[in-house]
Amino acid sequence: MEAARIKVTIRCNVCGEKFVLRGRREKGWIDTGFKQCICNNANDLEIEEHSVF
Repeated sequence: MEAARIKVTIRCNVCGEKFVLRGRREKGWIDTGFKQCICNNANDLEIEEHSVF
């Protein structure tokens, strides 16, 4: 079975930068390849996911 495709919106709570990425949900994890914001923040992030059909 193929992993579910999703759209993810990530907003940095430090600088306010917003990223919209596509990813896959596998085994309860979301894989988008996102590591950290351009301000070097990797922990204080607001993540919202949306289904892609």
